[in-house]
Amino acid sequence: MRPCWPILFFLLVFGGLTCSPRVQSRFAETGDLELLPEQPLARGAGFEPCSSYEFYIPDTLHLDHTPIKYVRVNVHFMNSSDSSRNFNYPEGIQKAEALLHAANHDIETNDKLYLPLGNDIPALPPQYRLKLTPRPDDPDDRGVYFHYDDELYYYVMKGKHDNRSRKQVIDRYGVQLDTVLNIFLLPHHPDSVASRTYRPAYGGIALGNAVKVTGWFENKVTEWDLRYVLNHEIGHVFGLSHTWSFNDGCDDTPYHPKCWNFSDTPPCDSLVSNNVMDYNAYQSAWSPCQIGKIQYVLSREDHKCRRFLEPRWCEIQPQSEIIIRDTVHWQGARDLEGNLTIRAGGVLRISCRVSMPRNAKITIEPGGLLLLDNCRIHNACGDNWQGIKIEQDGARKGRIILEGSPLVENTQSPFPRLR
Repeated sequence: MRPCWPILFFLLVFGGLTCSPRVQSRFAETGDLELLPEQPLARGAGFEPCSSYEFYIPDTLHLDHTPIKYVRVNVHFMNSSDSSRNFNYPEGIQKAEALLHAANHDIETNDKLYLPLGNDIPALPPQYRLKLTPRPDDPDDRGVYFHYDDELYYYVMKGKHDNRSRKQVIDRYGVQLDTVLNIFLLPHHPDSVASRTYRPAYGGIALGNAVKVTGWFENKVTEWDLRYVLNHEIGHVFGLSHTWSFNDGCDDTPYHPKCWNFSDTPPCDSLVSNNVMDYNAYQSAWSPCQIGKIQYVLSREDHKCRRFLEPRWCEIQPQSEIIIRDTVHWQGARDLEGNLTIRAGGVLRISCRVSMPRNAKITIEPGGLLLLDNCRIHNACGDNWQGIKIEQDGARKGRIILEGSPLVENTQSPFPRLR
């Protein structure tokens, strides 16, 4: 009798195709929820999730957990009516783009801190960038503007006619002030520059929704000579303070003698800072605490600086999925840009706010654990996301443990409640 190879082949191939998968997936149900035992998880003294800067410092082992935030900016060149006091179109377009490129280079590379001497403080990525942002309803807009006004074009740093902190020029020429950080580049007053004793130094000031910067045109320098002034003033917008003789709230920014550069005599033979918030010749380093402060204000839904961010967390980005494979604790707020998956052996504890993009989902694979610790999971743009999915393989499934009263909002599939 001949073996029935055709029948056997058919059963193996096509029969296998009709088998149901072992791993089943469903949105979380009431029976999937577990309560933490009476003993709370250990917390150190002063534990304040969401509000401590340290919880916003990027973790280099999980850098994707802190997506890069893009700060929307535009640039204004203020000039006299005869157009002789600043850069003009089209050169000014190239100058503005070059200035932002130079500023972003320093942000991206972040030099190691010079002080304190011999420190082992890591140079962490700040995880934000400046992005030139034109008006969306004007296809010819480049986000760079040229204004000719004999009354408002100049910058006076001190004296009877000091106008550095005045906002008239911003109120008159600002564009998209509610969503875009405006950068005004102003020359020094021509009467000041004409004086032999006057030094047209670089300078600037942060004024909430705008910054003023001076000293570029008249000093005939490149964008690389001005980029640190811009980063310094934007640091003030984010709430950073000078560090040389003030308590700025960071332990990694020590007091120092405010040396501009290295010299042969003490203390400037060694105690020179390169911190972006000091006055020095470098201004190319952000400390971990300073980065944490920036990320903190940009993550707070009620902070005025958040309005300047491009909201990349609204729509799902498939390439931005976060996968948890080890034990991770999120104690600061996060705005995710993709799906979130917890693999077997992975443990994610959430103790703060997490925003999920529209139509995204959280998936807990068999052997994965999600611990919701008095947190809030939602969509920060007012849209809906799918919800939390549990995967199960036989008796082994993903787990959800609740501590306190976590909130899961804006889900297409309602999150269950304990009976």
